Amino acid sequence: MANPPARRMTAANREVLLSRREVEGLIADGKTVIVVDGKILKVDAWLKYHPGGDKAIMHMVGRDATDEVRALHSLEALRRMNAYQIGTFQGRWRNFLPPIQGGRFRPYSQDQEDIDDGFEQCSSSQSTSPPDSPIFDAKDSPGALRRRKDGYTTVSSSSSVSSLGAESLEHGPKLSHLDATTQKEIDLDLAKYPPLDSATQDDIVRRYRQLNDRIRAEGLYQCNYTSYCIEACRYATLFTLFLLFLHWSWYCTSGLFLGMLWHQLVFTVHDAGHMGITHNFTVDTVIGIMIADFIGGLSLCWWKQNHNVHHIVTNSPEHDPDIEHMPFLAISHRFFDSLRSTYYDRIMTYDAFAKFTIRYQNYLYYPILLLGRFNLYRLSWEYLILGQGPKKGPAWWHRWLEIAGQIFFWTWFGYGVVYKCIPTAGSRWAFVMISHMVTAPVHVQITLSHFAMSTADLGVDESFPQKMLRTTMDVECPEWLDFLHGGLQFQAIHHLFPRMPRHNLRRAQKLVQEFCKDVGIPYALYGFVDGNKEVIGKLGEVGRQAALLAQCQRTIAEKGDYSHH
Repeated sequence: MANPPARRMTAANREVLLSRREVEGLIADGKTVIVVDGKILKVDAWLKYHPGGDKAIMHMVGRDATDEVRALHSLEALRRMNAYQIGTFQGRWRNFLPPIQGGRFRPYSQDQEDIDDGFEQCSSSQSTSPPDSPIFDAKDSPGALRRRKDGYTTVSSSSSVSSLGAESLEHGPKLSHLDATTQKEIDLDLAKYPPLDSATQDDIVRRYRQLNDRIRAEGLYQCNYTSYCIEACRYATLFTLFLLFLHWSWYCTSGLFLGMLWHQLVFTVHDAGHMGITHNFTVDTVIGIMIADFIGGLSLCWWKQNHNVHHIVTNSPEHDPDIEHMPFLAISHRFFDSLRSTYYDRIMTYDAFAKFTIRYQNYLYYPILLLGRFNLYRLSWEYLILGQGPKKGPAWWHRWLEIAGQIFFWTWFGYGVVYKCIPTAGSRWAFVMISHMVTAPVHVQITLSHFAMSTADLGVDESFPQKMLRTTMDVECPEWLDFLHGGLQFQAIHHLFPRMPRHNLRRAQKLVQEFCKDVGIPYALYGFVDGNKEVIGKLGEVGRQAALLAQCQRTIAEKGDYSHH
C-alpha cells in the first residue's frame, strides 16, 4: 500500500533551520506541526490516514513529541515520518499548549522574530475550563498577568497551566471551593514529584531513554511466543468448556466459561493493538481484529483510537476518554463544571441525573462495571457505522474487515448460540448477562490503574515519563496470578513502554523501580485489595464533594446571595 501524499521537499529544504516563532506562525495558520528528534514535521496530509486517529496527533501539536512517538510507533513508522519533515530546530524545544487543549498562536511576521518569550504564552495558552472558573498562573511566574475575560495569558515559558503558590492564594482573589480544591491537588503534586524546571525534566528524559535502550538490549521487546502457546491452550480449554456445558444445557455455566474466555482474550487484543506480538502493523492488526471483532464482537480500531489518546493525555478530565464516564462516574470534582470532552466533542453535562449518581458512585462502581461490556458494543457500532476511522491509506481496509467480523460475531453468538441453542427467554437472558458480567474484572483492572491517581495538569513542561508515572499505578500480585491480570497489573510500566510484550513486563519492573528511585519519582504500587480501596475512597471523596456542592447551591438559592459564587 502506497503511503499518503507528503509534501515534496528536497533534502536541503528539509534541513532548513526553523525558529520557534516560525513554527508558532505555521500553527496559527492552521498547520499541524509537531517536533520529533529535533525535526519539524508538518503532518496535515497524514491526519486522515493515521490508523491511531487524528486526535492523538492533535494533542502533540506544538510539542516535542519524541518520547510519545517513539513509545507508540515502530522503527518503520518513525522512518516514514521523515517524509513530512519541513525543517529542523536546534537547542531545547519549549512546548506550546496544543490548539485542541486551548492553545492560542500568533501569525508569523519577520519583524516579530525576536519577540518570543515575553508574549509567547500570551497567544498559546488558554484554559479549557469554563470562562467563569478562575484559572491559576504558573508557580514560577509570580509576575504573570491573566486577562480572565478574554482568555489571554501572559506567563513565563516554563508552564501554561495553573499552579499558584500559597502566598499567591493568600493575597490573590478569593477562590471558590472547587477551584481551591484544584489548586490543592496541583500543589500536592508539585510537592510530591520532581520540579518542572528544564534541567530536572531533561535529566528525567535522558535517564528514561537510557532505560529504554537497556530494555531493548536485554531483549524485553522480543515476544515470548512460548507464553502465547500456553495462552492458546488456556483459550482452547475455556472454549471447549463453553461448548460442552452448552451441549449439556447448563446454560449459566456455559455463559460463565464464555465470559472467562472473552476476559482472557482481551489481553491478547491489547497486545496486538500495541503491536506487541509480532511488531508488524498488518499482522498484529489482523490478529487483533480476528479476536476482538470475530470472537468478541468489539471493534479493535475503535479501541486503538481511544487508547492512543489515553496514552498521551492520561487522566486529563477534558481529554482522556478512559476517565470520561459522565453521568455515572467522576474521578475529579472538575467534572462538576460540565467540561467539554475534546475526544467526544461534546459537553459532559453535570445535570440532575449526574448530581444524583455521582453522590453514590462509590456504591455504584462495581454494578456499573458489571455492565461495561454492553457500552463497548455501543461505542464499537458507533465507530464502524459512522465511519470514524481512516477511509484511505494503510488502514482503509480495517473498517470493512471489522464489519465482516461484527456480522460473523452476531451470527454465531446472537443467532447460533443465544437464539438457536438456548430454548427459553429466561435462560437466554441469564446466559447473556452471566457471560458479559464475568468480564467485569477487566474493567476493574483498567480503572484501578488510573482512577485513584492524580488528575492535576502540571502543564506543558512535564516530561512524558513523569506524567505517566504520576497518573498510573501498578498492582502487586504473585507471579502465578499474572494470567488473571493479563499484564494490566503493570500499567505504569506499560505506559512507559507500550509496545513491550506483556509477558516481559514483570522482568522490566525492577528496572523501572530503579529508574524511579534515581530520578525521584514515586512508583505507585498497591495490592489488588488496597488498590480497590484507593479507588473506592477516591470515588467517595468526589461524591462527598458533589453533595457539599449541592448543599451550597441550595443554601445560596434559599438566601438569594450569589455574591460569593
